[in-house]
Amino acid sequence: MLEKIVNVNGVDIAYQLHGNNQNPTIMLIHGVGYPLTAWPKAMIEQFVDLGFQVLLFDNRDVGRSGKFEHLSLPNLVWVMLKLKLGFSIKVPYQLEDMMLDTVALLDILKLEKVHLVGVSMGGMIAQLLTIHHPERVNSLTSIMSTTGNKTLPKMSDTIRTNLMSKPISDSDKHMLDFHIKRWQVIGSLDYPAELTNLTEYVKSILERGITDNGTLRQWLAIMAAGNREEYLAKVNTPSLIIHGEADEFVPVECGKATAMAIPQAKLKVYAGMGHDFPNEFIPNIMQDIVDHAQEKVEV
Repeated sequence: MLEKIVNVNGVDIAYQLHGNNQNPTIMLIHGVGYPLTAWPKAMIEQFVDLGFQVLLFDNRDVGRSGKFEHLSLPNLVWVMLKLKLGFSIKVPYQLEDMMLDTVALLDILKLEKVHLVGVSMGGMIAQLLTIHHPERVNSLTSIMSTTGNKTLPKMSDTIRTNLMSKPISDSDKHMLDFHIKRWQVIGSLDYPAELTNLTEYVKSILERGITDNGTLRQWLAIMAAGNREEYLAKVNTPSLIIHGEADEFVPVECGKATAMAIPQAKLKVYAGMGHDFPNEFIPNIMQDIVDHAQEKVEV
């Protein structure tokens, strides 16, 4: 495994490369507020075992990548009011800026084309990369994500309440307990993670680094994003959409809408899966992604 920090698109981006650099590359892009350690280790290891080089990185404002603390945050009450009235909002940066981070990273690593796998916000960034730079994308896999259409179903009240809550304090114990509970709320209720494994997983995320302001700036980028459906309709990159039927964070209707927006996209819905990767589903999800990527390689 190689890990480095490089300055691309005006921001420091921390990345890891796993596996043989002679193999096709899968680029993994994670969701709002979470660093590269949020990808299950089992997925990375299996991708490598199945003949891929894996590129994963911390998005701007999270993990070991550059933070944007010098940018002021807008008044959130005013932001919500403007959105409700249908006005555009000014945010520290856009999803398109995060997409350009990925393009610049590919450039500096001299990777002409990759298989893209994005989860949640990472799926949105992956969609944008496929829309604007299709020449860089062998295949697209968008997981637990959406098109940006504001009329699609929203997260449940339970999850919204959890996202608005804060830890009792910033002590290690309170932070750990808080984020364990958050994963239990957004995750697969029918397939709960074993507490010991979930604790180690959350520890790896906290040790890598997350911040409230960085997460908020990423959320603002999502909130400011437009509807991508018109542009997704012009995508001819082989696309796979994966979603959990029990996802209350990004409802399954959002995944179905993504699959409908992209010509000839394949849709795979997992019953009982929430907004996480239950161990019970990882082998099948891996097989879905690998079959999809190898299908493109064989063409």
